[in-house]
Amino acid sequence: MKKFLRKGAKMRALLVGGISLLFLLSPLHVFADSEIDALKSQLNKMSEMMQQLQQKIENLEKAKASEVTKAEVKELDKRLNKAELHTATDKISFGVELRTRGDSIHYDGIQVAPRALVNSFFGDYSQGQGFNGATIPQARQMMQQMAMAGMIPPTETYDHDNDFIFTNRLRLDMKAKVNNHLSFAGRLAMYKVFGDSSGVLNYNGNMGTVALDGNTTSIPHGDILHVERAYFNYRQNAGEVPINFSLGRRPATEGAPLEYRNYSLVGGSPIATIINWQFDGASLNFGLEDVTTIPGAAFKLCYGVGFEADYGNYVANTTSSLDDVSFGGFIATLFDNDATSVTMNYAHAWNLSDGFTGTLVMPFSATQNPDGTLNFQPNTGGYISRMEPMTNIGDLDLLTVLVSTNLYDYLADIDLFFAPSWSHTDPSGVSQQPFYKLMGQGLLSNADANGKLESHDGYMIYAGARFPMPADAKLGIEYNWGSEYWFNMTGAEDSLIGGKLATRGQVFEAYYIQPIYGQNFFVTLGGQYYDYEYTGSGNPLGAPVEISKLTSMDAVFPVVDEVWNAYLSFTLRY
Repeated sequence: MKKFLRKGAKMRALLVGGISLLFLLSPLHVFADSEIDALKSQLNKMSEMMQQLQQKIENLEKAKASEVTKAEVKELDKRLNKAELHTATDKISFGVELRTRGDSIHYDGIQVAPRALVNSFFGDYSQGQGFNGATIPQARQMMQQMAMAGMIPPTETYDHDNDFIFTNRLRLDMKAKVNNHLSFAGRLAMYKVFGDSSGVLNYNGNMGTVALDGNTTSIPHGDILHVERAYFNYRQNAGEVPINFSLGRRPATEGAPLEYRNYSLVGGSPIATIINWQFDGASLNFGLEDVTTIPGAAFKLCYGVGFEADYGNYVANTTSSLDDVSFGGFIATLFDNDATSVTMNYAHAWNLSDGFTGTLVMPFSATQNPDGTLNFQPNTGGYISRMEPMTNIGDLDLLTVLVSTNLYDYLADIDLFFAPSWSHTDPSGVSQQPFYKLMGQGLLSNADANGKLESHDGYMIYAGARFPMPADAKLGIEYNWGSEYWFNMTGAEDSLIGGKLATRGQVFEAYYIQPIYGQNFFVTLGGQYYDYEYTGSGNPLGAPVEISKLTSMDAVFPVVDEVWNAYLSFTLRY
């Protein structure tokens, strides 16, 4: 088109110039007046023709420009729509993790009370056949007489193997940044056993068999997506101190140092040796690195609620006095230069209760009638019941220090960690749940003849190392030991057996992680050995009993001595 326009302009100029030159070179006297008029007329017509041609050329130019403009506008609109859609969908960014795992679990030396003794709870007291219909003093007297007469039979012992059990765990992580001061984070999760989505288990004395608010996504509960965490974080600077305030369902599971065997970043803020539990609460963090010149120095205040007493519970409609279970504490990062870190975590729980609200299938029900007599009924139909606390049983203190380091600058890419921990219980009363009341059980203590309970200190050590292997693989070994009165809040630890960090005894574990596509897809092969020394690991009720000295009265629920577990998992994380 431009070439055509250039040619038209040259032709017009050449024609006009030629005519003008001819007119100038020719003497005027040669032409008659009539000829001059005729020539003028022809020139006028030619001028009109040239104007029409010029108009057509301009119209063509406009039409062509319009087509180009429309195409450009269409392309620009397409880009803007795409950018607008991208902005809208990117308000929340999502990540996904899917883990499929197989375990082979073998229980050795399980002890349980003989069926005849268990049935005595359902026998008629008035007929001398059992405890049903007896008051608590009468039932206790009967148990003492049985012990003195040697009528309490020894426990029965058996082994149990679950050769193969498979699980799927799905996590959907959510993040959103509103601006430089405000952000949101959350996680939806599903965790289920192959072939089961009931979400409710038979209670066997292990708190992991109760569906609780604190473990809905950390222990298999079916194919329902639960909200594991959802919280906002507000950040502002006070001079040289960055301050972060956060409210919501806390990121309180899989804290340090579990990231080593999980092949991930640190999953939660509490140190996992004392708290691994989903809860709702708040935190206030102060970054102190600039004001102290200590690398990574920070101090975080934490608060949470473990049980709400006045919502939806039977005791809320009675004269019983039951307080909420709440806890607070701090996390102090004493040093962290990316290679080495030292962190201290302290927590205090007020008004611990004799359980939390949850659902389960109890092997029997125990109630106390208005006249004080007991009523025990076997749950032969497998009916689901709602468990709820009846009594505040005392306070709890927890303290741990985690030291971790990487030896890359000195030797090799070797990770080491060590975490000593301490617990202290201060019981305030015996549980009013009829069965535990009969047994005189309070917070890690049994009442003496005068109803007195004792405070106790517990201890735990947790240590591990992770070594580099060929093909970017990692080999890890871990060990933990817990004392007789050790207790923590780790009921959400990812385990089909029971939280290893709650064990009153010792646990050995070794694992091998082989990346296939870095941390996006990897395989883990591992093994665990649990050696329990005392009963009640992870359970706050009752005094622990040395497993080698068990009686049938201590084994109404099964008591495990040793567990062997081998596992293989495939994890996709993106």
